[in-house]
Amino acid sequence: MQLRKVTAASAAVLALALTATACGSSDDEGGDSAGGGKKITIGIKIDQPGIGLKTPDGKYTGFDVDVATYIAKELGYDAKDINFKETKSADRETAIERGDVKFIAASYSINDERLQKVDFAGPYLLAHQDILVRADDSSIKSPADLNSKKLCSVTGSTSAQNVKEKLAPKAQLQEYGGYSECLTGLENKVVDALTTDDSILAGFASQKDFQGKFKLAGFKMSNENYGIGLKKGDADLKKKIDDALTKMVSDGSWDEAVKANFGPANYKNEQAPKIGNIVK
Repeated sequence: MQLRKVTAASAAVLALALTATACGSSDDEGGDSAGGGKKITIGIKIDQPGIGLKTPDGKYTGFDVDVATYIAKELGYDAKDINFKETKSADRETAIERGDVKFIAASYSINDERLQKVDFAGPYLLAHQDILVRADDSSIKSPADLNSKKLCSVTGSTSAQNVKEKLAPKAQLQEYGGYSECLTGLENKVVDALTTDDSILAGFASQKDFQGKFKLAGFKMSNENYGIGLKKGDADLKKKIDDALTKMVSDGSWDEAVKANFGPANYKNEQAPKIGNIVK
């Protein structure tokens, strides 16, 4: 009988411990939109300077990071309550559907295909496909001038294919593993131009080591409406994020974030888009 009592008591203690552990671990999941001191996990990019970058000292910087931090604050979370999680482009929908993140701010363009799987708040930035060239290069005045030029982008990039197929079919496409490699090639005159979203190009060009070396052409070859990705059907969270974005624009924080992250590249950004205004 004594053995059974001890076993029962131990079982009760173990059950309490497991319950406490389960409650504690939930604080590190997607979080909830009510705040209340819990943690919130937000998906971002960690390899795009000016957009979302994890620095060697473990800090996170970039326009998307600033937007995400502002939204989290409006949802009731302090900066210390935020757990930033890398979400690569191919993993974004899965991360949202699984609940790995509460929302994603990661140069996430709104399109019809993605809207089948997730919802978007915003948009909060209208970007365009553009090219980056050396600051002293005046030979490329239009997309057509890329014909016979060496055009760089990352392997599998839709941006490069868009130029090759629609704008400059004779461009010599050079595909590298990452944008940093393209920048090095551009600096060393191995390639003539780099193409992707202008916001991403501005972020790279704003890095201390590259300031003054490159310029954006300003071609606006496509419209990319960046939105905040969230679980499909979560209308309450979507409204709260939309309200936060509206406030960020109205109180001047949006403009401050643009200047802080893109200013050194002389990025001529569009005005903050109105919520729900998807530019085709």
